[in-house]
Amino acid sequence: MEVNARLTKLTRLGFAVRGLLYIVIALLVIMTGRAEDPSGALQYLGEGGGKLLLIVMTAGLLAYSLWRLSDAAFDIERHGSDRKGVMQRIGAAASGIVHLLLSWQAIRLIQGVASAGDGTQEGARTALHLPAGGALVIAGGVILLAIGIIQLVNAARATFLRHLERSIACRPWVQWSGRAGYAARGCVFAISGFFLLLAGLDEQASEAGGTAQALTWLDSPFDILVAAGLLAFGVFGLVEARYRVLHAVPVERLMQRAKI
Repeated sequence: MEVNARLTKLTRLGFAVRGLLYIVIALLVIMTGRAEDPSGALQYLGEGGGKLLLIVMTAGLLAYSLWRLSDAAFDIERHGSDRKGVMQRIGAAASGIVHLLLSWQAIRLIQGVASAGDGTQEGARTALHLPAGGALVIAGGVILLAIGIIQLVNAARATFLRHLERSIACRPWVQWSGRAGYAARGCVFAISGFFLLLAGLDEQASEAGGTAQALTWLDSPFDILVAAGLLAFGVFGLVEARYRVLHAVPVERLMQRAKI
């Protein structure tokens, strides 16, 4: 029970870290015109806050990724076994992997090794060297587009509110920060998916791009509007850190399987 309680606290820290990264991404665009992805925002914070801040953020990101991966494996968020539930669990797995990689980048920054290049382009480049690499990249683009559409649907239906405590979920500012945030993220994912589709069709990794490239691609004032939405998503992430209803990760079951 004590292990679960500590992991839950660290997962909340992970939600806060994710929110902070999106706030930094948004403010950099709005105030300086500089476009970054979460790894770039992590490096920016590391340069300003030092190793101690990076260590704290790494702990939160690791816990968050473990929680997401456990949700995918054990359905701790109770998505169900229908098609919608399966898709949500796949999304949880993808989120867990992304934040696990982000944790590794944070560890590398603590070690003094700065990240170089665009992660999406590097991933596309690696995939294109594999058999049927173009098809793999195209599949990745389709998945990103689908995630973008799901995010936009979440923004419209406000389904994200069911994960919050009722006392906070009913507040209009929380509802609209979530709507704006998910809509902005949906746009970014859709644009990134489009870039990945082009990269796969043309077999050119340089055409792939993530959050930073999506924000750079948008003309004014749309880049500012999307950045404002990402700022709202960051604020909503801080709300989740405090008020999200979290189901415990089955630590005992994991430990038993490890012994086997």
